[in-house]
Amino acid sequence: MSDAYFEEEEFSTQFNGKTIIRILGLTRPYALWIIGFLIAILFTSVLDAYFTFLNKRMVDEGIVVGNRQALVSIASQYGLLILAQAVSVFSFIYLAGVLGERIRYDLRKRMFNHLQDLSISYFNRTPVGWIMSRVTSDSERVADLVTWGLLDVTWAAMNILTASYFMLLINWRLAVIVLFIVPVLIVIAVQFRKRILVEFRLSRKFNSKITGALNENITGVRVIKALGREDTNLAEFQQLTSEMYRHSYRAAWLSALFLPTVQMISAAALGVIVWYGGLQATYGSMSIGGIQAFISYVTFMMWPIQDLARVYAELQHAIASAERMFSLIDAVPDIQDRPAAFDPGTLRGEIEFDHVYFSYDDKLPVLEDFSLKIKPGESIALVGPTGGGKTTIINLLCRFFEPTQGVIRIAGQDYTNYSQHAIQSRIGIVLQTPHLFSGSVRENIRYGRLDASDEEIEAAAAIAGAHEFIIRLSNGYDEPVGEGGNLLSTGQKQLISLARAVLAHPEIFIMDEATSSVDTLTEALIQKGMEALMKDRTSIIIAHRLSTIRRANRILVIDKGRIAEMGSHAELLHQRGHYYRLYTQQFRQQLEEAYDVFQSLSIKAGST
Repeated sequence: MSDAYFEEEEFSTQFNGKTIIRILGLTRPYALWIIGFLIAILFTSVLDAYFTFLNKRMVDEGIVVGNRQALVSIASQYGLLILAQAVSVFSFIYLAGVLGERIRYDLRKRMFNHLQDLSISYFNRTPVGWIMSRVTSDSERVADLVTWGLLDVTWAAMNILTASYFMLLINWRLAVIVLFIVPVLIVIAVQFRKRILVEFRLSRKFNSKITGALNENITGVRVIKALGREDTNLAEFQQLTSEMYRHSYRAAWLSALFLPTVQMISAAALGVIVWYGGLQATYGSMSIGGIQAFISYVTFMMWPIQDLARVYAELQHAIASAERMFSLIDAVPDIQDRPAAFDPGTLRGEIEFDHVYFSYDDKLPVLEDFSLKIKPGESIALVGPTGGGKTTIINLLCRFFEPTQGVIRIAGQDYTNYSQHAIQSRIGIVLQTPHLFSGSVRENIRYGRLDASDEEIEAAAAIAGAHEFIIRLSNGYDEPVGEGGNLLSTGQKQLISLARAVLAHPEIFIMDEATSSVDTLTEALIQKGMEALMKDRTSIIIAHRLSTIRRANRILVIDKGRIAEMGSHAELLHQRGHYYRLYTQQFRQQLEEAYDVFQSLSIKAGST
């Protein structure tokens, strides 16, 4: 939970309209919905203002002069307009709700699709919690701003405009005095805006850190409990939540202070109306109904301004969320297809690493002047010390990364000429830590080829050696595996992963430490499945358990980004070099016995 594990980009630019314009651009596909939505709001707001004007007429034309016919006529208008307003209120609430859900869906779909295109390096440097925060809570806040925020702003603006129009119609002198208040409120809003935006940006930043820390604590709960880290993690988590609370509190305090400021100005405006309206009524230039309507219009205008204060606080929060959300959408994949990239139809052919250099994030090189040719159908094993570059070779071949120098060719072509999908869809990988998705065993195996039939799934499981344990499960192939496969053992998950790879019919097969975490019996089953899958396929195996690679055509000892030794199992043992030392560390007793036999046989042969 240290800050060092991820440095988030800072959003310190001054507030401007670019982010707002981009947020509003999300509504472009729903232009007709927006138009209908705005018309309904405008109609409702105009009716609200006109109701107050009708009240004035009731007082001046009906009650004061005692005209019953005028009262009935005005009341009839009032009733009809109430029905019309009910329709318009239903319309804009319905349109706002549907529009919000559609924008929320579009945003999350857009971000999820973009995540599929991002390179592995993005996920290496960005914690899961940060991504989840942007896809969920940030998109939620932006969608709310686009719909309910737009509703509140439009409603408030129209209320102010219609109130101003009717005030000018009733008494323009008094209206001008009241309207001088608006610039004062704008100046106040600008000053509050700057401070609220800063605090909300910091609040969102710590919220993302909290999400990331929470994700780490949940996924690493076994390690935390095993090492007794609960108290330390709690202290670190409390520090993060305290920082978020401090910035959220300041933002809330500033937002709350804005409302009383507006109310004080409103009270001052009402005081001016009562005083000046009274003078006007004394001279007969303003009616009682006019004074009453004027006070209503000032309240009608000031309450939207107070509501705008609330919306404005939410706007700052939404902008901070939108900046982070758009940063994910704007993230450019490190690995991109060339404009003329194509699908060759097959990857069957020679694989060549031609003087390849590679380093992660401009750090020390992992591979230096690495060259290797793999023949079609050949089985290659990579062994060597941790950090020597074995997994990097696999990552480069799968084009999760690309060489910083040198070329990788497949079937005689620079593999950057191929599309990423053409390469990755024809490579099957079984990793050291198998990952299963929530669902059944059948669904996880079918993930290798979505159009596979149940018979093909069971046949793949049989080849991988997984069928026997699957049919012993309570629900067989329909048994739930749990989140991440946590209802199964590591060996069972590995066998299902192998079955998934078998079902995909890959042209190139890769095993990355697939047997390092399983027992001897499961290892034997995996080896059997590997042999079936590797038949007539180019395959690359990374293993620390050297028993799994004896039958490889070639074994490469990778050390410090270079090939230290290369040959068959027997050839490398005969050389008594790196591989011999690695192998004898695991099988010292068996080898010593074997070599004693060989020595005694050679002595007997020499004596005869």
